[in-house]
Amino acid sequence: MKHPASISLVLVLLPLAVTTASAAATAGGAANYLVYVDPHPPGVDCQKYQLGILAAALGGEEKAKAAMVYNYRNVMSGFSARLTPSELEALKKQPQVNRVLPSATLSLMSSNFDGVS
Repeated sequence: MKHPASISLVLVLLPLAVTTASAAATAGGAANYLVYVDPHPPGVDCQKYQLGILAAALGGEEKAKAAMVYNYRNVMSGFSARLTPSELEALKKQPQVNRVLPSATLSLMSSNFDGVS
């Protein structure tokens, strides 16, 4: 199976998308981020667990509900949230947070890339 060119494209475009999203956040506005967190404990509702992490960082459940865009529970443990730079820094300090990445949408310029459609 031949796909090394498509892998190279992703590796080239990903830093560009991350840089673009970071620039938007540092301009003082809020930006969307993907937040990877520890899995929720057994018997605890996944969404409530993730909302609690965000609420601890933002200083309240209402602010957390307004900031949360989507929660993930099947493939990864985490959520996406719209955060200002100061909120982002507070969230990164939470012990359950493993990684935070700027959210970015990538698209190919052609549906036929290197013979793969």
